[in-house]
Order: sequence, then C-alpha cells, then structure tokens
Amino acid sequence: MKFLYVLPLLCGLSTSTTALDREAFTFTKYDLEVRVEADQQRLAVRGKVTLRNDASTPQKNLSLQISSSLSWRSIQIDNKPIEFISQSYTSDIDHTGSLSEAIVTLPQELSAGGKVELQIGYEGTIPLNTTRLTRIGVPDDVARKSDWDRIDGSFTAVRGIGFVTWYPVAMNVANLSENNNVAEIVSHWQTQETQAEMNLKLRYSGVGNPQSLLCNGNETNQQNEELDRTFSVSVDCSFAPLGLTVPSFVADQYERITGHLADIYAAPEHRSLGIDFTSAAENVTGFVHDWFGDPRGKIIIAELPDVSAFPFASRNLLLTPFSKADPKQTELTVVRQLTHASFLSPRLWISEGLTHFAQALYREQQDGRFAALEFMKLHRQGMLAAEKIDSSDDKEKVARQNSLINTSIEELYRGKAMYVWWMLRDMVGEPALKKALASYVPEQDNEPSYVQHLIEAQSKKDLEWFFDDWVYRDQGLPDLRVVSIYPRKNLKEGYLVTVLVENLGDAGVEVPVIVHHSGGEAVERLIVRGKSRASVRVSIANLPEEVTLNDGTVPENDMSNNTFTYQPPPAENQ
Repeated sequence: MKFLYVLPLLCGLSTSTTALDREAFTFTKYDLEVRVEADQQRLAVRGKVTLRNDASTPQKNLSLQISSSLSWRSIQIDNKPIEFISQSYTSDIDHTGSLSEAIVTLPQELSAGGKVELQIGYEGTIPLNTTRLTRIGVPDDVARKSDWDRIDGSFTAVRGIGFVTWYPVAMNVANLSENNNVAEIVSHWQTQETQAEMNLKLRYSGVGNPQSLLCNGNETNQQNEELDRTFSVSVDCSFAPLGLTVPSFVADQYERITGHLADIYAAPEHRSLGIDFTSAAENVTGFVHDWFGDPRGKIIIAELPDVSAFPFASRNLLLTPFSKADPKQTELTVVRQLTHASFLSPRLWISEGLTHFAQALYREQQDGRFAALEFMKLHRQGMLAAEKIDSSDDKEKVARQNSLINTSIEELYRGKAMYVWWMLRDMVGEPALKKALASYVPEQDNEPSYVQHLIEAQSKKDLEWFFDDWVYRDQGLPDLRVVSIYPRKNLKEGYLVTVLVENLGDAGVEVPVIVHHSGGEAVERLIVRGKSRASVRVSIANLPEEVTLNDGTVPENDMSNNTFTYQPPPAENQ
C-alpha cells in the first residue's frame, strides 16, 4: 500500500514540473552553516534560503540546484518537511557537468512578488573533477589548470557559481560546447542576484597542522581550535550585497605576510615571493589612490600549489601560483587587485574594464606610452574574435546583446571596455575623467547612462554618440583609412594640410591624425562617425611626407590601411 501511495505522488510531481520555470525565483538571502571536513573531502550545509517569486504569475514549484557530488537531505518550511523530488540535471555551471536538482512543491501557490523561506540541508564530497571539460575534448592535464577546485586534506579551494555549485541556485541548462552559453547563463544569474545577501558560518576541520581559512567576503569572528592531532578553524563571511562576487573559500598551511594594504598567504618555502607582493602594494598605492581613491579593505592574495593553474580573482581575493616574476609584472597584478578594492561597480564593463585600464595606465607610468599600447594590444585578438562570435542575421539584436552593458563575453567587458576607458581619457582629459570617477556612487548606478552623465558633467562634452556606439550597442569596431591629403602653402610660411578620412566600420570614433614631415610631426584629433567621412586641417612647417591614423589607442578591425604616403606633384619637387 505504501508503494501505491508514493507512485502517484511522484507522477504528480513529474507532471507538475514539465512547465517548471527555473528562473521564476530570485534568491534574496542565504543564511548557511558550512562544515568542511578536509580529510574526508566532505562538505555539509545546513541553513535557510529566502526566495522571491519574480514571475508575473503564482508559482507552485521551484528548483534548487547543487553540485552532483552533493545530495539533498532535507527541505522544510516552518520546520515541517515539504514535498520534493531529486533528479540529475546536466549543466556545465558545475565542474562535474551535472547538478543535483531538488524540485520543490510548495504547500500552496506563491503569488507574484511573494517570498518563501526554506530550511535546507545537503552534504557530500567535493573532489577534483574535470568532467565538464574533458567530455568536450579538453585534455585532462589542461582541464586541471582551469578546474582545480576541491576539498582535500592538503589543500582546499572551492569557487562558487560557474565552477562549483556548493550553494543552492536555480537556472536553465548551460553548455560549454555552445560558444559563450555558460558565461551568458551565469551572467544572467549574477544580474538577477545582484542585491542578494549571503551570510556564511564556515567551519573547516582536519588532521595535522592547523591551516588558514580565507573567504572573499567580509570576514569576522575567526576562531581556531587545536585538540591532539586535529584542528578546526571557523570564520563568519558575509556578502551584502552579493553583487558580482563569486563566493569562494580556500584553506592551506599558509604563512601570512601582513602589509598595510595586502595580506599575502604563501607556502612557507615561498615567503620571499609573498614579500614581493607586499612591496609591490606599497609601490602602487599612490597611483591607485590618485585615480580610484582609497581601497575599501585589504586585498588578499593566496598561493595556488599548482604552478600551471590559471589564476582566479573575485572581490578582494586573488588565488594565483607564486613564482619569481619581474617586479613590474607583480606590480601590475597588485594594481588590478587594489583597483577592484578601491572602485566598486555593479556593472562588469565598469568594474573589470577599469581594472585593465588601470594596468595599462600603470604600464605607461612604468615604461611610457608605447609600453601601455603593447599591453593593450594583448587583448586585441581576443576582442576581434569575440566580435565575430554571433553570426545571427539580426544585427540589432546582436548589437544589444553584445553591448558592454549586457555582454557576458570576457574579451568584451574586459578588453574592449579597457579601450573604451582609454579613449574616454584621450577625449575628455585626465582631470575630467578622474573627477567623474571620484563622483561615482555604485548605489546610484541604476541606469546605463549614469556614468556617461558623470563624465559629461565634468568634461562639458556631448558623449551620447560615443556611448551609443561603444557602450549601449555593439556596433563592432571602426575601420579607418586616409582617402586623400591636400597641402596648401600658407602666405607666410609652412603648409595647411587637409586630411580626408573614411570610416568603413559602423562604430564612430575620435582618432588622432598624425602628419609627418621632415621637421617632425603634428597631431590633431578627428571625430569620424560610422560609415562616413570627415576631414581635419593640420598646420606643419614643411611638405607632408606621410599621414598615420590611430596611434594604437583605438581598436580597429583592420589597421593595415592606416598609413598614407604623400606623393607631391612634380612641380612641388622642383
């Protein structure tokens, strides 16, 4: 009889989930107690999550997803068990390539805008797993450089959404084999959860020598215990709001090197390398302060044991291999982290674009403008490839989807955004841009044009055309060429040279026009809108020899046609 009772229940649940809207609910708050047993590779979580129905209709069912290496143990409302079924759900938001999904049936429908608090419990192991990468053909040794998350007695590092789904989420299938699909799904989730709040009580225990436990939120109430050959360390970690942070934690037998602005956690044998980071932080502090203000807290840089592992940064935490590096490169790494700590924004193109812009600026300070341009050029090929990802015939849809305010493509919100900030600096000048950044308040950035208006207020320039082509829509990249050069001899001395420029691309741009002559060169800036021509007049002392468009500060589809050699008529040669 019991079997006959359960079967209709499961069938009813299965039928009800056919129309399940996995994006109907927003997780507004997490209160979780997370216990990690290092030697067992085990993670156990108990706590509460609050969800809000953001759909336009009442909802009876909701989804809770965690890594497939974890299992649901309990889901309750008001301390009373509620109905749910657990199923495997293939998705590459987790390193295993699959999720353990609980489909919950609420006691009654939840109206639009309504909230529900669930008491939850789940547990399992988090071993190193590269399944999602190896099944699409990535060699295992290469996959391990990217998916190095695990709980282990010797080293533990667990990143959140997009790497390991160790806290509950709910989203549609993400597939690594579909271009930028995983990044799009994760970005959509982060945008939806920007104002969510997460409070964690992390407790990490193991056998042997005590280990340091770090997270990338606001840490409080750290405690350490030792008993015989075992240890435990606990810390409260909060994210309010969650923003674009990927909640993560790491533990190892680190040696801590404390600096004024940075805490470095290094393997004992790499203490000297850790000191290099603290020295770098002291060297770059003035530069970061001048552009972005004071850091809102210390940055944390912790060592990854695998020297070939890809670094990971989120909020104030950087996980990276330590090796002997050029001090200038170490300073660039610290510039990036301190900029993140100093300038907060809920928009990827601002937060990530500015950190790369800061690195380019610092390269200019280190070794001059050419060094900065070479640094920026490192992002050019990736950016060109990203612009070609979507082959859809709907150009307007692509322009909106890949715009800097919407894109989830890393090469755009980092590389292209870096160029945008550099071009803005050239267009409005450093003083105006610095003042605009100083007046930025992340809580007031509620519409895409917010930062545009801040810069316009300081520069007294109309930048609508620029933001339209580079930020609000993705118009691709410009393609500039010199159409003609016409020098006219002045009445007294020298020449007035008229240069006609054509932009074959769709994105308008302000570009430097450089006229070379035997006595040197002269530069004027020219705005050339997409698919149009414009001219500029340049005064020089001698006949022009060559004209160069763009000194490398403007990203273009094709830079091979940016130079025009002037051939004077025979009469002028006599």
